Amino acid sequence: MNYWETDPEFMERFEQFTFHEAVNEPGQQLDEVTRHLAILATLLGCQGVEAFKLALPRALDAGLSPVMVKEVVYQAVDYLGMGRVMPFLAATNEILTARGVKLPLEGQATTTMENRLARGVQTQVDIFGDGMQEAWKNGHINRWLAANCFGDYYTRTGLTLAQREMITFCFLAAQGGCEPQLTAHAGGNMNLGNDKDFLIRVVSQCLPYIGYPRSLNAVACINKAAEARKK
Repeated sequence: MNYWETDPEFMERFEQFTFHEAVNEPGQQLDEVTRHLAILATLLGCQGVEAFKLALPRALDAGLSPVMVKEVVYQAVDYLGMGRVMPFLAATNEILTARGVKLPLEGQATTTMENRLARGVQTQVDIFGDGMQEAWKNGHINRWLAANCFGDYYTRTGLTLAQREMITFCFLAAQGGCEPQLTAHAGGNMNLGNDKDFLIRVVSQCLPYIGYPRSLNAVACINKAAEARKK
């Protein structure tokens, strides 16, 4: 459907805000790869599959590789669940195939079933500090979190660790209702060099896709994480 034909006044204001005002706001700009990574992760988080189908070609044209796109989709499963990610995986495969990309892509895994737990724990420590060294022992879900989320996905190549923490922040901010985890991952981002100002720029670029309430909640979580670092 051509929304410029059915809803021209709305589209004029939406596109002006989304693609001009937000993108070019002084002090809130991001490089193109980072901005599109954040937007794709945000659309996964808020379940905007139709908008994702429009955003993905723009992201590829802006410099994201097929591997980077797939890594965003794969990592989303740990934060959103396969029930919500499957339509995005299907859409990604359709768009990549239509653009002549041969699937499957080259593998990016760096762990085995034998070392995934140890590597996952180390990744948690790298992000959140030594306090995570024993966290995996606090029940089977914590063990799964270390081995599956961090050991299976965060250790993959294709994205840097800082990029992975940034997209996790976007998954959590966009789905809402995860403020304790969002605050924790805001702190994890800061530990990796994604500072307060950077995270606010990420929220600013994603606001047109998730609206003001979740964006303001995300800023509050960023501020809370930043204050905690001063103590």
